[in-house]
Amino acid sequence: MPTCETCGNDYDKAFTITRGDRSAVFDSFECAAQAMAPQCERCGCRILGHGVEIADTIYCCAHCVREAGHGELADRAAGS
Repeated sequence: MPTCETCGNDYDKAFTITRGDRSAVFDSFECAAQAMAPQCERCGCRILGHGVEIADTIYCCAHCVREAGHGELADRAAGS
């Protein structure tokens, strides 16, 4: 059986994810996220959505962008 790269579990329903030139086998999306999802430069959380990218650095949200000193990025447009 395939073995999960993150936890080492042998699982008959394991799957392979490819991101760029890296491929790995996982037994769950949780393990895949821990191994392959990017981390916010400021708080370190895993970014499972789009995130915010500024100057080749990725952040999880507008708050982390502001806290890192990159100006006034907003979570919502005015009037929302």
